[in-house]
Amino acid sequence: MTKALSLEALRKDGQAFTEEISRESYLAHAGHKSSAEFRPIYDRYAHILGDEALAFTLELFKDSSKGSEERRSASLLLEWQLESQSSRSLAELDEREIAWESSAWIETPDGERVQYQAAAIEIANERDRSRRLALDAARTALVEREHAPMRLERIQREKDYIESLGIAPSYNAAFEEITGVSLRGLAAECAAFLRETQPIWDESLPYYLKKSLGISPREATRSDALALLRASEYDFAFPGNTLQDSVSRQLREMNVDPAAGGRIIYDVGDRPGKRARAFCAPTKVPEEVYLVLRPHGGQSDYTTLLHEAGHALHFANMRQDYPFEFRWLGDNSVTESYAMLFDHRMQDRGWLLRYTEVGSSKVDSFLRLAGFEELHYIRRYCAKLIYEVEAYGDSADWRSLPDLYVDTLTRATNFQYQAADAFVDFDPRFYSTRYLRAWQLQALLNESLVSRFDQDWFRNPSTGPFMINELWGEGQRETAEDLATRVAIGEKGLSFAPLVRNIEKLLGS
Repeated sequence: MTKALSLEALRKDGQAFTEEISRESYLAHAGHKSSAEFRPIYDRYAHILGDEALAFTLELFKDSSKGSEERRSASLLLEWQLESQSSRSLAELDEREIAWESSAWIETPDGERVQYQAAAIEIANERDRSRRLALDAARTALVEREHAPMRLERIQREKDYIESLGIAPSYNAAFEEITGVSLRGLAAECAAFLRETQPIWDESLPYYLKKSLGISPREATRSDALALLRASEYDFAFPGNTLQDSVSRQLREMNVDPAAGGRIIYDVGDRPGKRARAFCAPTKVPEEVYLVLRPHGGQSDYTTLLHEAGHALHFANMRQDYPFEFRWLGDNSVTESYAMLFDHRMQDRGWLLRYTEVGSSKVDSFLRLAGFEELHYIRRYCAKLIYEVEAYGDSADWRSLPDLYVDTLTRATNFQYQAADAFVDFDPRFYSTRYLRAWQLQALLNESLVSRFDQDWFRNPSTGPFMINELWGEGQRETAEDLATRVAIGEKGLSFAPLVRNIEKLLGS
């Protein structure tokens, strides 16, 4: 073992490095900078991002006993090393992509120009289908010509780098070895979910397409999905000027400070260069956490703010005495489950009636739409995982992956996908597994909170202290399975079963 490194030094410098990278990423993605400068940061911390550091971390991992606290710590540090060292080798590509995204524009045949980062918002808000399709066609052409090649290069190089380290025989096997998540097992669960929910999907989709957009499933594209799920007919119930106040009022009623004593900074206005996709940016954990949202309008903004608030409250309420790896690293299924626990309040009758203007006459129809939306997103992510497992597999042919992407995602959702998006609509390092397991975990957490604090736990002043002390405070020291075992009441294991039950209940509202 090298004497140049110690666990204490790795933690100290690892935290400093992660804070700098996170801040730079926040500034670029929030539109405060037109480009990111990652490479100087990687250079400053090269001593913890090289062969010696990886060998040191691997030795920690191999020397620890399975099931021990040392193994828990070492596995998180090893996963971080692999991710960070891979990202270091790809920093130039990431900088180039961020700069491109912030400066790119799409142009329709009639000469209309739309900022690339705002394209998804424009498409979702456009009620004129011919213009919506024209916008998406222009976006697709730009993606195929410029964005997709950048993403493909990054995915290929990351895969080659991870496999070159010899952690396991393949990229997929390396992911499973480090995280303990069975890709084949979860993909099989996803395939079963798609089969089980196919009848209810086939029944629901034609109704909502006809009702909201006046089209049939055979005509529907992914751009139509954006417009359909935007649910603009309910905008009256979700005014933008009450968005933050509504969420803050609910949090205060459950005895939680929405700003966590000033540690959470809300960045929810529009800004050129700001990503359309909202995100939570912890720049110091737990002292400084940014919640970033670029408004789309209507119910989607409420769902998004609730989701990101779940992340922000988690990061801002972690125990300060935990080491770097238990605050910054870990199984992101955990933080995603807290985010989903809050965004699923948009499926809660009591929450909707108390904190929005949906009203008793419209709440049932909105809940049915929420059930349809939930079913769509889970089916979409199940298909994404199945596709990504194949894409990262040993027998994958990069040239045929766009066709596989279109076939897999279109069959699962009935919305026609574009081959150009095959590498742009791609979550590196199987982040889709984090979302899928988070969906499963949040269902168990909700059942546990209902059992402890009643159906309206979201406004029970006893809920907040419990969540701070028993859930958020633990950071991400535990895996999703660990947390489910510790706090869940009733069903203990992660599965799609409670999600299916909830969807059936919502669609029957």
